[in-house]
Amino acid sequence: MEWTKLLSGKRLGVESYHERKHERTNFQRDYDRLIFSSPFRRLQNKTQVFPLPGSIFVHNRLTHSLEVSCVGRSLGKNISSRLIQKYGNADGINFSEIDSIVSAACLAHDMGNPPFGHSGERAISAYFTDGKGTQFEQQVRDEGGRWEDFLYFEGNANAMRLLTHQFIGRREGGFALTYSTLASTVKYPFASTCATKKKFGFFQTEEDTYLRIAGELGIPGIDSEKAIYARYPLVYLVEAADDICYQIMDIEDAHKLRLLTKDEVFDLFLGFFEGKRLEDIRYTMMMVNDTNEQIAYLRSCIIGLLVDECTQEFLDREERFLEGTYNKPLIEGVSNIARKAYKRCSEVAYEKIYVSRDVVDIELAGYHIFGYLLETIIDAMMNPEHSYSKLLLSRVPDQYDVYAPATYGKIQCALDYISGMTDVYALDLYRKITGMSLPAV
Repeated sequence: MEWTKLLSGKRLGVESYHERKHERTNFQRDYDRLIFSSPFRRLQNKTQVFPLPGSIFVHNRLTHSLEVSCVGRSLGKNISSRLIQKYGNADGINFSEIDSIVSAACLAHDMGNPPFGHSGERAISAYFTDGKGTQFEQQVRDEGGRWEDFLYFEGNANAMRLLTHQFIGRREGGFALTYSTLASTVKYPFASTCATKKKFGFFQTEEDTYLRIAGELGIPGIDSEKAIYARYPLVYLVEAADDICYQIMDIEDAHKLRLLTKDEVFDLFLGFFEGKRLEDIRYTMMMVNDTNEQIAYLRSCIIGLLVDECTQEFLDREERFLEGTYNKPLIEGVSNIARKAYKRCSEVAYEKIYVSRDVVDIELAGYHIFGYLLETIIDAMMNPEHSYSKLLLSRVPDQYDVYAPATYGKIQCALDYISGMTDVYALDLYRKITGMSLPAV
């Protein structure tokens, strides 16, 4: 891959349209376009890990995405500065825009995730794996649809669809983002038929769009027959920003919710440092008495450390990124002590956080609510002539094609609608159509 092709300001769907010149670059406009969008705002009412807060505020998808974007911008800025030093302004390559591309892609990275956190993804997959959704497999396959798209439903692939699909009444190209920003959001550049650990990058309906992006940017195919492509280099920065934020912030949230003691958090966070740096951090930390402030200080030190080390790993392995042969998350390339401390945080998170009662309760609720909504809405789409179906489908926004002719399209329409819901909206709709909640008379 070549930087001259990889950093392209061309916009999907409006390639032939000559826009007037703006003070902001196309990449900066991607960021603004995303942050002002309704799907991005809806992240405010989508669970990150813990249930949406009562008296204690924890991260939701919106705050998480904003923080990931900040860390991604720092990584991008570091990389762009060093690449400019290395290459100068050769061939007018937009190295200075890397931070804008990465920060915009970070904003979008979770926009395809359904409500109720990752349990929402698992609930959708379960419905088609061992739930009532299994009845549609043969119909989908007989019509030429890709059943694995539903079997391994994936928020990353759904984000690609949300950003690029022309929904009814909307413009071609979806958000009409730049090719580079879109490529930076695709963490798993292959189809669901090649899914690894149930992860993939695009649905059958968006495969041609991704191939177009790959062709424009010069992203090579690893196995073109199976639509497996090399990862776009800046994806690693988006992934690293996400890895840094969710792991460290989940520990901080767990302390606020009293799932971890302050001593446990101090032990985990101080484990990232050694020697003189550790002594300096301990000294500065003890200059304040407030525990939350101490933890916030440690968190900022860790993020700074990991940003610097991920930056160095990217620069040291630049050739491998461009060859498409770097095959692990960037966070795994940090120094030994930081890698061990990060792994320990991950282990504690799985031991004490992700199995906590509140998190499990959300997962249980997500399974039940998703299963019911999917079953009810898909049934209405399959039988649109029924009286109840007409009532229910009248609630679905006009942008969704509820009368899609094929079974694959009907199921995908139901998933478009449900995955775009907030936690609150999904719960409210569930209560209303089950008769548990009625409008005030």
